[in-house]
Amino acid sequence: MPLFRSCSTLRSLTQLHAHLVVTGLHNGQLASTKLLESYAQMGSLHSSRLVFYAHPSPDSFMFGVLIKCYLWHRLFDQVLSLYHHHIQKGSYLTQNCSFLYPSVLKAASAVSDLVTGRKVHGRIVTSGLDTDHVIGTSLLGMYGELGCLNNARKVFDEMPVRDLVSWSSVIACYVENGWPKEGLEMWRWMASEGIEPDSVTMISVAEACGKVGCLRLARSVHGYVIQKEMVGDASLRNSLIVTYSQCGYLRGAKGVFESVGDGSTACWTSMISSYNQNGCFEEAIDAFRQMQESDVEVNVVTMISVLCCCARLGWLKEGKSVHCFILRREMDGADLDIGPALMDFYAACWKISSCNNLLCLIGNSSVISWNTLISIYARENLNEEAMMLFACMLGKGLMPDSFSLASSISASAGAGSIQFGRQIHGHVTKRGFVDEFVQNSLIDMYSKCGFVDLAYTIFDKIREKSIVTWNCMICGFSQNGISVEALKIFYEMYFNCLDINEVTFLSAVQACSNSGYLDKGKWIHHKLIVSGLQKDLYIDTALVDMYAKCGDLKTAQGVFDNMPEKSVVSWSTMISAYGIHGQLTAATTLFTKMLESNIKPNEVTFMNILSSCRHAGSVEEGKFYFNLMQNYGVLPNVEHIASIVDLLSRAGDIDGAYDIIKSTCFPIDASIWGALLNGCRIHGRVDLVKNIHKELRKIRTDDTGYYTLLSNIYAEGGNWYESRKVRSGMEELGLKKVPGYSSIEIDKKTYKFGAGDTSSE
Repeated sequence: MPLFRSCSTLRSLTQLHAHLVVTGLHNGQLASTKLLESYAQMGSLHSSRLVFYAHPSPDSFMFGVLIKCYLWHRLFDQVLSLYHHHIQKGSYLTQNCSFLYPSVLKAASAVSDLVTGRKVHGRIVTSGLDTDHVIGTSLLGMYGELGCLNNARKVFDEMPVRDLVSWSSVIACYVENGWPKEGLEMWRWMASEGIEPDSVTMISVAEACGKVGCLRLARSVHGYVIQKEMVGDASLRNSLIVTYSQCGYLRGAKGVFESVGDGSTACWTSMISSYNQNGCFEEAIDAFRQMQESDVEVNVVTMISVLCCCARLGWLKEGKSVHCFILRREMDGADLDIGPALMDFYAACWKISSCNNLLCLIGNSSVISWNTLISIYARENLNEEAMMLFACMLGKGLMPDSFSLASSISASAGAGSIQFGRQIHGHVTKRGFVDEFVQNSLIDMYSKCGFVDLAYTIFDKIREKSIVTWNCMICGFSQNGISVEALKIFYEMYFNCLDINEVTFLSAVQACSNSGYLDKGKWIHHKLIVSGLQKDLYIDTALVDMYAKCGDLKTAQGVFDNMPEKSVVSWSTMISAYGIHGQLTAATTLFTKMLESNIKPNEVTFMNILSSCRHAGSVEEGKFYFNLMQNYGVLPNVEHIASIVDLLSRAGDIDGAYDIIKSTCFPIDASIWGALLNGCRIHGRVDLVKNIHKELRKIRTDDTGYYTLLSNIYAEGGNWYESRKVRSGMEELGLKKVPGYSSIEIDKKTYKFGAGDTSSE
């Protein structure tokens, strides 16, 4: 209506409203609809509501406009609440209103409410509106944003007419959900249908090229954009800059940046982000300085990138200056993302207390801020604090998303708190949350807590399993010593021609290592070679470990010698390999070569060399390497102390071992006292047994080996009373000696046998 176009302020609109009331025109459907829409656009949602509820007979179209007004104000929960209210009333306002459903679907996707989204889809079908092109595109977008690609693709395939918007939407769905290859395939299909892409489509295509890291294809896309004269689109130009940076071609990104010449904020920000993503943090800071010198206005995204650079460089002073810059520009309240970026920066500089202060300053309404702090706690192994923060978040009525759920599940796994993890699982199930990230976190949590059967139940129920999901389950079985099941899943992946990456092979090799499956390990090594995957430092190290533990030291040494690069873990693993095969000279020689290669040994290296000395019974060399630790800034831990005490005790130097224990500044655990106790038994030092027994009583341990050893020492000395007392104590604690067994693989079949077992004869 022409009258409404003249209303540029809320005051003029209110005057027009008064005029319509005086003339009696305010109750007309068209006038009322325009009034509530105009009020909403000017920020007065309250006035829009008054217009709607004051109307004597609002129709479904007016209701659809009111819902859209709520959507404009990002009041997504209220959109769904209003919709559900009228549905339950059976109101005619929700009957056959094609204008209503796109807004409701958008709100459902915004709050990750898949249950409501699917119910709305059902109503659309029963109403016969599923052939409506606009509604179909909205459904496609909703399923895509919630990660339900199968549903999105089904909606797309059933659309009677597929225009450019539909094609662009389905391409964006694939790309944004981490399926860039499929997005590019849809683009090729779209081209074969003769549909000309626009700049919006090409943004998704360029993004897909960056995610797959295909520089050749990125250049082709760039050439197409120039040919079709789309370079004028600023968003597309910025997307090309990011694409080139993701392909590692900073020269190309800089070329697009310099060719633009518009000096816009978005263009500078894209270039700074490109440097950031490629690890050129100082170059990014320099670009930020040049941006300021050019008098180009910065925005929140710019500052987030700069903070990220300061965090990666560990520049606390510079980062604080950036924080002050943000405060001076009053940008700290402009966007919810800048608070989490500041938290990440202070966490990277080990200022965790500053992160807590920031959460209080930002306010408690930002889910992103809570997510960031929870993930920081989980990352820094402050698992108890992360779980308490998650509980506090729920207590304040905030709805956690996939990020906060996954971080909290990870924290419960790190703390070994299966009860807390199960409570989160219940929350996930109640909400109908099917996010892959969360499901994989649950698999990992149950596996780390030892409930691998529950992990497999979740794994088995997931219809569309990504490579990450498969890897989680293989790793879960392997970590719990269930190597047979781990390898079964690996074979299922391999023989079904599913994608297999380095992580898959790494988990499979570790499974073979844990159970001594030499033939299976060789087969996997062969498949790794023929798969064409590039040599991987972690896999090569795992192969060295696997061959050594399976008894094939020669092949382990061959893999080690052929490694193009060796980390401290690789050197430590090979030293351990020599040690477990009793070749102390080879282990010490390799340790010397490691030092000559300017590789600094760590606590694991010294643990392995001490273990080698222990296996060989070499006391003097053991003492030498134990004393050498301080020269490299490595403080002895429980395992180092246990190893040297065991070495000295077995050699008969009980007093020397006892002196080391007394000089230790941290609490002594059962393994150290057990090593000394074993030495006392070997060399008949019963004078120390009672003291050791007293110390073991103070330590809570579920390892029955120490109690059994103590009982046997008393029995061998004829003190049957104390022997029976130790055994009774074990029963009171609910401990039971688990029989040990050995395993061997013969003709591709694994045999297990224990003491006195004659079943395999």
